[in-house]
Amino acid sequence: MIDLVAIQLLADVPAVQAARQGAAIAVRQDGRETTYAELSATANRIANALRAQGIGAGERVAVLTKNHDGWYPLFFGTALARACLAPINSRLAAGEIAFILGDAAPRVLLVGEDFFDTALEAVAGLANPPELVALYGEHPAFRPFAAWLGDASASAPAERPQLSDPVLQLYTSGTTGLPKGVVLDNANYRSFLEHGAKVDGFAYDEGETVMIVMPLFHVAGTNISFAALAQGGRIELIKDFNAAEAIRLMGEQGVCHAFLAPAMIQMMLQDPAAENGNYATLRTIAYGASPIAEDVLRRARARFGCGFVQFYGMTESTGGGSYLSPADHDLPGKLTSCGRPWPGTEMAILGPDGAPLGEGEIGEIAIRGGIVMRRYWNRDAATAETLAGGWLHTGDVGYRDADGFYYVHDRIKDMIVSGGENVYPAEVEGAIMGCPGVADVAVIGVPDDKWGEAVKALVVPAAGEQPDPARIIQWARQRIAHYKAPKSVDFIPALPRNPSGKILRRELRAPFWEGRSRAV
Repeated sequence: MIDLVAIQLLADVPAVQAARQGAAIAVRQDGRETTYAELSATANRIANALRAQGIGAGERVAVLTKNHDGWYPLFFGTALARACLAPINSRLAAGEIAFILGDAAPRVLLVGEDFFDTALEAVAGLANPPELVALYGEHPAFRPFAAWLGDASASAPAERPQLSDPVLQLYTSGTTGLPKGVVLDNANYRSFLEHGAKVDGFAYDEGETVMIVMPLFHVAGTNISFAALAQGGRIELIKDFNAAEAIRLMGEQGVCHAFLAPAMIQMMLQDPAAENGNYATLRTIAYGASPIAEDVLRRARARFGCGFVQFYGMTESTGGGSYLSPADHDLPGKLTSCGRPWPGTEMAILGPDGAPLGEGEIGEIAIRGGIVMRRYWNRDAATAETLAGGWLHTGDVGYRDADGFYYVHDRIKDMIVSGGENVYPAEVEGAIMGCPGVADVAVIGVPDDKWGEAVKALVVPAAGEQPDPARIIQWARQRIAHYKAPKSVDFIPALPRNPSGKILRRELRAPFWEGRSRAV
């Protein structure tokens, strides 16, 4: 449980845990171990190095790296300096990274050795390029981290961070346009710490090992990390997700908790190592960030034998919103639900006029509470639209049942309109998954002269299988209304996904709509 008297802000975590259990391991990666005392001392040094450069309240510090143990003292040090860390999606192209750097305008960019060349390309055209520091590795164009840190003091800075300080600026994936910087402040994370510790999947015991496989530029990676460290846990950090490696580490390192995107769960289930994995210490696997097929969830629960927790939320809500607890997974008809709201958080289904709808009525899911962001960086119009009426408008379509459980149909913009009927891809995908020979599936709308749009399934065949399209269509028709079932099936080797596992439907749709004046 988090001591909210001692830990008022995220920046307090290293010092509080260092005083409590300084010799305990805070982070382990590839055999390297960082104690809480070391984490606190390095965070203080980074804070003092930033302040010596005049970087403090209102300033951004950017980082471009794969998951690396140096990320944690960098985050806490930046927060202690009252500056704001802006992690950059390491899977972006140089031009996309340049856009984010131009938007965030950081004074310093810390880069992992995997991205030296990309970073140089990204800053080449900037009017005010940031100072380049090698977080790890060496390159002549980058100042070594140790040299940048210099002889900065390991004592805590005298000036204390404030609740209103922005602490993390995470950029949205940009699947529907240019990415937006979501500004999360200390008050948002105070609410997250207060309420998250009451939620299954975020409530850890001191000393428990928590595996981090989600990228640290994603809210799932950061939040699971913050919850683990605030409660005195030990992080097992994975640089690049590999199904067999994750299975091995679960047993070897006694992993108790993990957050996995549905695509990761699916890859682990398909890996031969899964059958003989050691899951004895596993207490919870949390999942979210993208829809999960009911068949995949049932098989995962049987294989791993632990409690499963679904999280529903957005970067804009500090990752929080609703959750489906392990016990709720066993309630009749609730397995496809995203659960009920977090403590201290409200949710509603809104109609087109912004008014709340009743149970069973389909509308837009909305969230409000202390976890909701204050704004997008440099995007006043987008902020006003997203936070209209005092609610965070998620862009997701869903409904609430009589027991207060919420259900997500799909993204509003992913909805297919065929013959005047609304079809939600996630529902169709869930109906297809489980069909023999199907390893993965995405559903999109394609042009149809009669119906406007027709439902098409893009299927990744299971290894060694050649499934029959007619059988897949029939399988879906046995589970959902005929008008929702795909009219055609194409086979592809893999689905394009963003780092959180969301299917990039825009990429899949583009070839079918090329040359047309409208894409719906």
